[in-house]
Amino acid sequence: MIDVKQTLSAAEERMEMATMFLEEELSRVRAGRANVAILDGVRVESYGSKVPLNQVANISTPDARTIAIKPWDKKQIREIEKAIMDSDVGITPENNGEIIRLGIPQPTEERRRDLVKQCNKIAERAKVEVRNVRADIKDKLKKAIKDGLSEDLEKDAENDLQKLHDKFIKKLDDLMEAKNKEIMTV
Repeated sequence: MIDVKQTLSAAEERMEMATMFLEEELSRVRAGRANVAILDGVRVESYGSKVPLNQVANISTPDARTIAIKPWDKKQIREIEKAIMDSDVGITPENNGEIIRLGIPQPTEERRRDLVKQCNKIAERAKVEVRNVRADIKDKLKKAIKDGLSEDLEKDAENDLQKLHDKFIKKLDDLMEAKNKEIMTV
């Protein structure tokens, strides 16, 4: 017979993963302020293998519009520049021989609207995942009735599942609202 508590905790865990996915994806969206997370996907050729940028350089944000990259090995500066140019960051690096600087441009109104649309698509994917989890668990509960679970227990579990669903959808909406506010703020 199905363990209702365990099933609900597994559902909560899957919904939490969807929330974490959204947080991670939104952190990579460039909203006009310097954020080192936009460089997470950059891989640099280093001694014959591709490694993440943060393993060959120190990355910092000296101000709200600049990201500074200081390579640990000055010979790597060309490789780092090339990796940034080849990535989808969309910012041309400037270097002074020691430090590479990325100037984060102020996005236009149209670009900000595009970013909001992009974020909404990502959020919708996360919401779909939460809804899919709810549907999967509902199906399991329906099948469990045939295996001997009482209908009262099934109804209670379904109510708890709906509360979980509502909680995570609200969490996703709050994340989106905060990100949209961040993007649209000039």
